[in-house]
Amino acid sequence: MDKPKPTHLVEFETMLLGRYVQAGARSGAHLDRSAYTLLSRIRMEGPMSIGQLRDAFGLDTSTLNRQTAAMLRAGLVERIPDPEGGIARKFRITDEGERRLEADRSGNVSGLERVMADWTPEEVAGFAAYLRRFNTGIENLDGRPWPRP
Repeated sequence: MDKPKPTHLVEFETMLLGRYVQAGARSGAHLDRSAYTLLSRIRMEGPMSIGQLRDAFGLDTSTLNRQTAAMLRAGLVERIPDPEGGIARKFRITDEGERRLEADRSGNVSGLERVMADWTPEEVAGFAAYLRRFNTGIENLDGRPWPRP
């Protein structure tokens, strides 16, 4: 058997990572993946309209309407007038949304700390740098950069 190309190895490992992330979401996370991602983006950028979310995620309006409606029903976001005076209403995270997002994020970080317990701080930082570079490459091809702290 031929030695796999490095990109084949990356594909395989990202497939497994996706599997593990999905399994973690089923075994105790409180927010579904779409709510976690949308809330994270709104937290970074501040209140966002459906149009801004569509542009940021590349999703169709009907999908975002379903996702934001579910978040409204769960009390994770609220609709507010545009703080800058625009006509579109925007979604802002509620205190409950902040609490649940932070609880899930803390759980995720705790899980990562268990997985990486025998890694040095330099190894963890190096892995984070490679992940950032990988994600930034995807974002550059897609034309939708993700804001970072």
